[in-house]
Order: sequence, then structure tokens, then C-alpha cells
Amino acid sequence: MTTYAALLRGINVGGNKKVPMAELRVLMEGLGYAGVRTHLQSGQAVFTPGDGDETSLAAELTQAIEKRFGFPVDVIVRDHAYLRAVADACPFPAAELEPKQLHVTYFSAPADEERFAAVDRAAHLPEEFRLGDRALYLYAPDGLGRSKLAEQLARPRITKGLIATTRNWNTVLKLIELTG
Repeated sequence: MTTYAALLRGINVGGNKKVPMAELRVLMEGLGYAGVRTHLQSGQAVFTPGDGDETSLAAELTQAIEKRFGFPVDVIVRDHAYLRAVADACPFPAAELEPKQLHVTYFSAPADEERFAAVDRAAHLPEEFRLGDRALYLYAPDGLGRSKLAEQLARPRITKGLIATTRNWNTVLKLIELTG
């Protein structure tokens, strides 16, 4: 059976969109998912569904969360193989960096280079980004909170039509462990 990670976007940040992890686990178990575990308070859960694929599971979770909590939450669902492949394909020397310096933004669909053509990469150095399979790798040496490049990459004109949610490298690795 395949174990998946559900990545919830924008919950429990600054007191907005509160989704207690214990309640999320109960909700997911009520959907028939087995082995439900959550990681941190920022919206990661791992589970084994009875059936479904990434797209249908994300839609089911999105609908159930809105019904239960009364507000919409974007959800991306990915399996262990995908999460492992994204980490393995990291174009930056992850082992040499502090986890707060390296992030992965997971996208709901592929994003091509054209979407990012207006971003002046040289103006943001030493910060850098690279695209992967439905993912964007961001090297932000001073951390995500101070990153001007991250701010630029999150603009609606760039992410239009995509769900995008970012995780630091520690969380990337923990999700691989939890879904393995």
C-alpha cells in the first residue's frame, strides 16, 4: 500500500486558518485513511488511503477540511516515491547547507521556465532557484523570512493557476521518512 503526504497550504500561520492537528487526524481517519500521522503544526499529514490517486485524494481532503473547519485550504498530495525523487534531484548541495537555507516549493502541476522569465535572477544573488518536477528549489542563505527572491516567486502572477506550498529541507526529509 502506498503512503502519501498531504501538504496543507497556509494553515496555523499568524492565528489564521486554525486547523488543530488532532482534529485533522480524526477527520482523515473518518475518511477511511489508515496510519494517519501529522508532523508539526504547519500542515503536514501522512496516511494510507483505501484507494485514490494524488489528485482525487487532494480534492477529497480539500472538500472535507472546508466542510469541517468552514474555510478553504489548498492541499497537495504526494507519494513517497515522488518526495524521494524530488530530494534526490536537488540541484543544490543540500548536505552542505543549513536546512533553513534550502526550501522546496511543491506545485499542484508542472511549472515551466516561461512562468519565471520576468524574475531577475541576477538581482537576487546569492539567492537562487531551480525548477524540478512539479517543484521549485530555493536557496536562501539568510532564510526564507528574509528572502526577497521568495517574495518575488510567490507573487500571484507567477503562481496563477497553481497551488504552491513551501517546506524547509528538514521537513522535506522528514516527509520522506514518514512516508517510507
